[in-house]
Amino acid sequence: MSRRSLVTGAGAAAVAALAVPLTGSPAEAAPATNGGRMRQRPEFHLSVPDNWKNDPQRPIYVNGEYLYYYLYNGDYLAGGGGTSWRLATTRDHVSFRDRGVAIPKFTNANGDCWSGSLVVDEENTAGYGRGAVIAIVTRAPEGRQAQYLWYSTDGGRGFRPGGTAPVLPNPGVPDFRDPKVVWDAERRRWILVNAEGHRLGFYASSDLRSWARVGEFVRTDIGLLECPDLFRMTADDGSAHWVLGTSANGKGRGLPATYAYWTGTFDGASFATDHDEPHWLDWGFDFYGAVTYPDHLASGGENPALRRAIGWANFWDYPHNTPTLATDGYNGDDMIVRELRLIRTGSGYQLASRPPAALASYVTRTHRLGDVRVQGTRDLTIRSGAYDLSCELVWDPSTPPSNIGLELCRAPGGGRHVAVGAYLRGPFSYVNRRPTINPTGGESQTPIDPSTGRLSIRVLVDRTSVELFVGDGTVVHSHRVFPLEGDDGIRLYANDGEATFRGLTVRELRVR
Repeated sequence: MSRRSLVTGAGAAAVAALAVPLTGSPAEAAPATNGGRMRQRPEFHLSVPDNWKNDPQRPIYVNGEYLYYYLYNGDYLAGGGGTSWRLATTRDHVSFRDRGVAIPKFTNANGDCWSGSLVVDEENTAGYGRGAVIAIVTRAPEGRQAQYLWYSTDGGRGFRPGGTAPVLPNPGVPDFRDPKVVWDAERRRWILVNAEGHRLGFYASSDLRSWARVGEFVRTDIGLLECPDLFRMTADDGSAHWVLGTSANGKGRGLPATYAYWTGTFDGASFATDHDEPHWLDWGFDFYGAVTYPDHLASGGENPALRRAIGWANFWDYPHNTPTLATDGYNGDDMIVRELRLIRTGSGYQLASRPPAALASYVTRTHRLGDVRVQGTRDLTIRSGAYDLSCELVWDPSTPPSNIGLELCRAPGGGRHVAVGAYLRGPFSYVNRRPTINPTGGESQTPIDPSTGRLSIRVLVDRTSVELFVGDGTVVHSHRVFPLEGDDGIRLYANDGEATFRGLTVRELRVR
């Protein structure tokens, strides 16, 4: 089935299949990030107030805050279909405030709005006024995908359709969606990147209304290409690079199904890659439909050396398989917003991820455990469902243990847990969600070098998600997990030898 058919009318059936009664109303007045007493809502990640969310839309910066839109179905639990665009705002990329629906669904005969992108039209190129917010979105009347223009003159709070005809009609292909619009400053025109099966089409426009095809990027070995991305960044060595990204499915080749990207050059019509094989922003199972957006300086200008990313904490193989439907009346979380920097590595330039700096403002309690030596297992007395854990795993390369790591979300009597660590006989770092309740799939792995004798890790745990940041942040594993209430223990282990968890620190978190 296509990702669109999966959205339609599945909510009520999914709740019934879980066979657990809803408790109270479906979080009808909850903020987008909830620090309340919901049973399975994340503590410091964004979640939809009720019903359903899926694809993130690239946030924009307006009047000192970031406007983040996402696809929302307010009729999901009742079995209704279609998506609207719901808005949440943030100033620090951790705490979000729900602002309601900005683009309603089924406004006219063209149907509901799918993914797209927004820009602030500072120079009034589209004719709706300086500073108007323009959205180019996919709609599919009679099943024919095309791109339509919507506009806002109230700072992005509400939108109107800019006519009923598409601004980019479908030329007769089945997949023609997810437009991403960027300003090409060098050529003083807009560029639109469109997902077209195994192609990303490039289009140019001076007014956001009339688009001409100028080139394409073709990739046939990582599945259907969706949710494209295009931006320019300054690397840590001062050099400037273009980055082309897309949500893709490399599972057929043993690769992730998340956000693939290439660094290279863009001449306004074609993208030339620096490397044939894509890099991946995430190696876990649940970081799909991700978008990146620029960081802004105090002056309001863009910071060329820092970008942010947010991804949907789910995947289309199991979009309705979540107990939160029954416990909390909703289905839809995001992974943590990341800070992205472009760094030079031995294999070229890569994006390095880390959690947002503002996360430190939401620490409620810090446990500094120092250097903890482990041979076998050691249980911590800390019990928490939402925290930020960091340390450096250290071992003797001449006599290494076979496996070093942590059991997180651990049941009081053992058994259920999520394993995170380094298997030195692999050798690889990993997140293994097999020992706990999970949607599907087992363990994600990425290569490491055991001869170094050390590996720094940082793990975010937030009720139904585990995110592992490895080393310099060029490797991240993001996973959905569903521990039972009370599965909040932490166990350290070093099998067949000894290891030290150097500088082990656990910071409990809560967004109020």
